[in-house]
Amino acid sequence: MRQAAMTIYALGALAACAATPPGTSAEDAARFEAAAKSLGCTLRSEGDYLAMEMQTGLARQQLLDFAAFHLSTGGAERQPDGGVKLTTGACA
Repeated sequence: MRQAAMTIYALGALAACAATPPGTSAEDAARFEAAAKSLGCTLRSEGDYLAMEMQTGLARQQLLDFAAFHLSTGGAERQPDGGVKLTTGACA
């Protein structure tokens, strides 16, 4: 029974690690989601990305990676105006 619990715990830890784009951490993801929420969960313009950079401390490419990751995992929707709207986490 203890072995099964340890296996489940290990799988949960691996899943948590897989919940971010390569080269980022769970803390980066939390900062990204909090910053996105402060902008109404939608990233449209250069100003939105600049505000995200300032709030998160992440580089532009990392922000783009997070947006693409959310799009590919169903955690965001592409908007008609070209923006990205997050639909999970703090933005659910």
